[in-house]
Amino acid sequence: MKREKSLTIGIDIDGTVTDPGSIVPLMNEAFGKNLAYAECREYNLARVYNISDEEFVDWLDEYGPRLYREAPVHGMADMVLQTWHQQQLHQLVYISAREDKHRDVTLQWFERYAIPYHHIELIGSHDKLSAAKRWNVDLFLEDRRENALQLSEELGIPVLLFDTPYNQGELPALVRRIYSWDEVAAIVKEMEMKP
Repeated sequence: MKREKSLTIGIDIDGTVTDPGSIVPLMNEAFGKNLAYAECREYNLARVYNISDEEFVDWLDEYGPRLYREAPVHGMADMVLQTWHQQQLHQLVYISAREDKHRDVTLQWFERYAIPYHHIELIGSHDKLSAAKRWNVDLFLEDRRENALQLSEELGIPVLLFDTPYNQGELPALVRRIYSWDEVAAIVKEMEMKP
């Protein structure tokens, strides 16, 4: 019987493990809008909501803990991640643009939904390259197109990009658009079987 290959999987949190539309109701509430998730065609929500970057940063300072506490799990993420963890085959390394001041609420959310992890790195920026290099990531799961392009190009690794209204556009060969966590599980299973 062929031995399964162990992978170090880099995983974004927001919009990847959490539902990518979960920020929209809170933004609507704070800014008196009634936008649908499908209308958020840019990653920069300051542009979508016609506010300044500073206003968005202030909003995130105020609403971030609530957002991170209340965000639902994205599809079958919890079950897929729990299966990987039970198999004791892959290293699960979360690399997020969240700031370290949100570590407690992040860990509480992981505990509430029984999301397994080996390491959680809250880097406070969208530049995940150095963290991904440090952990020697074999595969990355992401929702931000710019991150996916940078990681695949600089590290030469496959990146699975969860389909969202804000990440449309051409993708290079190493970046694959995906639509569900079931699809992620199938791709990882294929990778496990490759020499």
